[in-house]
Amino acid sequence: MYWHFAKKDINGVAERGIALHKMIRLVTAGTINGGYLNFMGNEFGHPEWIDFPREGNGWSYKYARRQWNLVDNHDLCYHWLGDFDQAMLKTIKSVRNFQNKPVVEIWHNDGDQVLAFMRGDLLFVFNFSPTQSFTDYGFLVPTGSYDVVLNTDAKEFGGFGFADDSVTHFTNYDPLYVKDRKEWLKLYIPARSAVVLKKN
Repeated sequence: MYWHFAKKDINGVAERGIALHKMIRLVTAGTINGGYLNFMGNEFGHPEWIDFPREGNGWSYKYARRQWNLVDNHDLCYHWLGDFDQAMLKTIKSVRNFQNKPVVEIWHNDGDQVLAFMRGDLLFVFNFSPTQSFTDYGFLVPTGSYDVVLNTDAKEFGGFGFADDSVTHFTNYDPLYVKDRKEWLKLYIPARSAVVLKKN
């Protein structure tokens, strides 16, 4: 695959591939209604397919292996995807009976390529735009404060770390939505990134 690079050789194509891979996993895992199925090696972006010996491939063992060493080599990019996968599953498992929580759409805008939804106290926000970052992008959410618990753009997952994830985000009062117990949450959401926040 296109991110088969050492960290020193990383380029824009690999960065975009890694960013989108994390976002696709997160939107899939965030909307599941049961188990999260991941094919062997996919959690770290294995560069080859797996094909067990069978009549159709002449009983070959050539692709009947996984290169598990790739994810353990911190000079390569694979560990970023593996680390993200672990953190993503830990985040989802932190919510008891996550699969039973309804997916509540908060916002979607096809033009901006932004999607937001909640499951329980977790707020998932995605910016699928390849080029457009947004400052103070607002969503109507249940009143309160929110802390970042997962960010696809975190440096520990091969991202740029554009947002300060240590900041607690507070909703902004709007008299029009008091009866709904909702206020505006305004976030900085970089292009090709997603963030999960937990309501306090």
